Amino acid sequence: MQVPKYTAVVADDHKLLRAGIMQILSSLSEIEIVAEATDGLATIVAAKKYKPDLLTLDIAMPHAQGISVVTEVQRWSPGTRIVIFTGITSANLLNEMVHAGVHGIFTKRGDITEFEEAIPTILRGGTVLSSDARAITVNADVELTLTKRERQILSQICAGHSTKQIAETFSISVKTVENHRASLMAKLNVRSLAELLAYAVREGLLNPQRHL
Repeated sequence: MQVPKYTAVVADDHKLLRAGIMQILSSLSEIEIVAEATDGLATIVAAKKYKPDLLTLDIAMPHAQGISVVTEVQRWSPGTRIVIFTGITSANLLNEMVHAGVHGIFTKRGDITEFEEAIPTILRGGTVLSSDARAITVNADVELTLTKRERQILSQICAGHSTKQIAETFSISVKTVENHRASLMAKLNVRSLAELLAYAVREGLLNPQRHL
């Protein structure tokens, strides 16, 4: 019997999709699934606790999303290979994940065999984008110039956190948060919180069906 060489955490808030990913990973004898997570905060906790070799991540889960989860996982478990498995097809958001340094991106509407076949390559140091994810990122019309911190603050605003809470989260001043918010609103050409949230919904940073 082969002893697993790699550990994995599976994070997705949809039970059937999570089960499907776990089945695929379990079919690879060299992988042991050590935890599963159904929201962003639980994902960060699992990454910090287990420091897995592999994390499959849905970037639109409750409580913490997108770049915030990726950043925290990279902070607490820098050796983890992060694979995004998402239903969101926003070019800007997928490009954001590429620039954040994730090791794989696959869409939930794509061919699942691409995901299955890519896992060994990713575990051994490669980076793989599925054919549809690659087409989306290559054909992006506009790549926004938001900084990493602006994207983090946008995610926090979308999650309903106050300026004070955001300042405490990132150990910065309230004034600095206000400056970042003003900068990102100017870059996105929005003039109100409602317009900012509308942009976030359109780009997949906030799911309007969930109350974060």
